[in-house]
Parts: sequence; structure tokens; C-alpha cells
Amino acid sequence: MKTETTNSQIYCSSAAMRYAQVLYELNVPKEAIQKAREIFEEVPQLHDVFVNPTIPAQKKERVIDKVFPQEMRNFLKVVCKYDRMDLITEIFAAYDKYCDEQDQILKAVLTCVELPSEEQLKNMEAFLCKKYEANRAEIEVQTDSALLGGFILRMGSDEYDWSLKGRLERLGQKLTWR
Repeated sequence: MKTETTNSQIYCSSAAMRYAQVLYELNVPKEAIQKAREIFEEVPQLHDVFVNPTIPAQKKERVIDKVFPQEMRNFLKVVCKYDRMDLITEIFAAYDKYCDEQDQILKAVLTCVELPSEEQLKNMEAFLCKKYEANRAEIEVQTDSALLGGFILRMGSDEYDWSLKGRLERLGQKLTWR
């Protein structure tokens, strides 16, 4: 199934990123941001209230004042004022990504048959930090017995395939190209 990115999706993503950058630059404590995120997750009806055009802005602002941490109120009111509360989940996700970029933290995925040792994980983290000039690498480990052995390490669009399955596929390609 092919998915197409529409102009409105691109705009929404860039709008979420702009709001995330503003939230970062406001130096709102991470605890207040996390608390706001938890409130939205625990009370999904709030989202419906904030995106409902029939509810007056003043009522929405009163809800914000009563429910959310002090440090988040002005930001949420601005998001509400410009009718972007539909993006709040995306804004939080973009904020996390932006923080990681600012702190030079990488997110990688390691797919392997058997879980790696602590030493192996530390070596992969060191490799990623050196290769991408980062301060820290966080590696999510997934298991997949279809690899037959070895591992695949993915960082962004880069992939390091040291799996037995990948090696066999490359060998097969070389043999059939002759």
C-alpha cells in the first residue's frame, strides 16, 4: 500500500515543528510539558473541546487555566488561539525530537536474533556517537529470528546490515550477476 504525503500533511508537520521549537525556546520545564502531555492522554475529551469551533475561546482559556500547569498555559492558549490544538500530539512528538537534536542524542534501532551484551551495546553506541558526532545514542533493541544471525543497525536512513540473512542475499546477488 502506497501512502502519499499531501501538502496539508507537510504543512501540519512543519507547523508542529515550529510550535515545538517555540516551546523549546520558552524554556518551559520538561516536567510541566510532561504533565500537560499526560493530561491530554488521560482526558482525551479535552482535545475535542479545544478543536470544537462552537466553544468560545474564553471558555477554552478557562479550561486551560484550571487544568494545566502554570508554565504551559500561555503556550497552550496561543496554540488554541490559532486553531492548532489538533496538532498537540504532533507538537509534543516534534518537541521530543527537537530536544534530542539540540542535545545531540541519536535514536537508533538494533534488530538482532539474540539480545546483545552490555559491552556490545556500548560499542555500538560509541560507533554511532563517533560516526554522527553525537553526545549520546539511544538504541532500541528488537529481535527477529528471520535474520538467522548477526544484526541490522538503523540510524535514520542509514542501515548497517551484518545479518546472516543480509550476507546470504548479497552473496546471491553477486553470484547471479555473473
